[in-house]
Amino acid sequence: MVSVLQNVAIDCANAYELTRFWSEVLGCPLHRDDKPGDPETEVMVPEGPLLHFNQVPEPKTIKNRFHLCLRPNTMREEEVERLLNLGATLVDDRREPGGAGWAVLADPNASH
Repeated sequence: MVSVLQNVAIDCANAYELTRFWSEVLGCPLHRDDKPGDPETEVMVPEGPLLHFNQVPEPKTIKNRFHLCLRPNTMREEEVERLLNLGATLVDDRREPGGAGWAVLADPNASH
C-alpha cells in the first residue's frame, strides 16, 4: 500500500487572496465554496495535487523550503510579464540570451 499526494499545503497571511493569485497563474478554478475571508482555500488543479492555502497569524521568518516550478505554454518573457502584472515580484533574473536560464518570482504572499 502507498500514500497518494492529496494537496500541497501553503501557510499564508490571506488564504483567499493568494488562492485567487494562483488561480490566475495556473488558469485553474478556486474551490466552488471558497469566498473572501475563508481561512482555508484551494486551487483545483486538474492534473496534480490541489494547492491548499492555510491562513496563519504568524509572519514568514525564513526562506521557503519548497517552491513551485512553472513552465509557460507561451514565450517565457510574456509569461514573466503576465505574472508580474498579477502581483508577483522579480527576485532573481537568471534568464540568458537565447532562452536558457530562468526567472525567480515571489508571489504576493512572499513577505508574510
